[in-house]
Amino acid sequence: MSYTVDFKNVSAIGLESSPAAEALAGLRANEARYFKTKYKHEFTVVPASESQETLDYVNRILKERDIEFAAKPLETAQFQVENIKWTYVFYEDGLSVNVMYTVDDPKKRAVGFKLSEGMEVPKELEGKFKFAKRKSKLAGIIRGSFFVIKGEY
Repeated sequence: MSYTVDFKNVSAIGLESSPAAEALAGLRANEARYFKTKYKHEFTVVPASESQETLDYVNRILKERDIEFAAKPLETAQFQVENIKWTYVFYEDGLSVNVMYTVDDPKKRAVGFKLSEGMEVPKELEGKFKFAKRKSKLAGIIRGSFFVIKGEY
């Protein structure tokens, strides 16, 4: 069952099994606010158990950097706004992975990692990426990093 994320009344619906459920809900709401403000797009997630194709897509791209997360994926989102295909995976440990894939410009394709407030850097990313911090009213302190996608997906 899909869930349209409400960034005005932040809820941990779908994320209850995460020890970082509240922080992850804030991170998810932060993404929803961004898409509503910038693109007038409603950010809707589906349970990871119902979106194997989306998980396979993200995992194929992560293999470029030999990254395979041990954490359980809880939810995904996949949609296109303007010329950009966006894909998200929210993991039980508090990690959010997003793929920004421009349909018509191979130079503007990247994978982003965002860590929920209080979350440790996952061992799969330790030492491979530097994380920048930024503050969010909805998510507290978000640490993020990214890499540029080289292949075609």
